[in-house]
Amino acid sequence: MKITVTDKASKWFKDDMGLDDGSSLRFYGKVYGNTPVHDGFSLAMTPDGDTSDAYALTEKDGVNYYVTEADEWFFKGYDLEVDYDAKHDGPQYNYIQNNEL
Repeated sequence: MKITVTDKASKWFKDDMGLDDGSSLRFYGKVYGNTPVHDGFSLAMTPDGDTSDAYALTEKDGVNYYVTEADEWFFKGYDLEVDYDAKHDGPQYNYIQNNEL
C-alpha cells in the first residue's frame, strides 16, 4: 500500500488541523458510513505520534501520514491518495486499486 498526499491536502492538514513538523496523522477504518470500496465502513483520521506499527507510511512537508498493521484489512488491495476538495473545504480520499493480495 502506498499513501500519497497532495500539496493542497498537506496545506489543509497543517492549517486546519494544526499539524506541524514531526506530527503524525493516522488513517483508519471505522464502523458506519461508506467508501467506494467498503459498505458500512468509512475512513477516519486522528493525530497520533506512534508510527511504530505502520503498515504504510509517507512523509509530506514534515508530517508523517500512516496506516497501522491493525487497519491493513481496510486498505488491502488499494493505495490511498489524499487530495483537497475545495467545495467541501476538506480532504478527499481516492482509493487506487493495486496488485496487493
